[in-house]
Amino acid sequence: MSFDSEQYLGPFQRMLGLEVVSATDGHAEVTLKLEQWHSSMEDQLVAQGGVVFTLADFAGGMALVSLIDHPIPTIDMRIDYLKPATEDLRAVGTVLRDGSGSGVVDVTVKDDAGPVATARGVFKTGEMTTGSPWADDGE
Repeated sequence: MSFDSEQYLGPFQRMLGLEVVSATDGHAEVTLKLEQWHSSMEDQLVAQGGVVFTLADFAGGMALVSLIDHPIPTIDMRIDYLKPATEDLRAVGTVLRDGSGSGVVDVTVKDDAGPVATARGVFKTGEMTTGSPWADDGE
């Protein structure tokens, strides 16, 4: 499926500096150039955990969007932080399940030295009948 991944970058993702490298066939790669303002420490560059989580969440969502091409909200996401993130980051999401109501994606967040975090996300994939993926559709 061909789609414009830029349309899925919201104001928050743009403010953080997330960039979609690729998103196709149930796989997505998203990068982040780590800067001091992403840090949880004044005197060191160590990414605040929410920055890493947002990168993982967005990469997971983009992997699913590459298959269905409409906005999808996160239902649940679990993340394991493996080491401090101190360098530029790359998140790779892979769809495990693309169902009619929900999808499951695994994500690995890495820097040049290896994995920083792993995550598994569940996303709402159902058809949108209104302008919002959270609209009450009677379910």
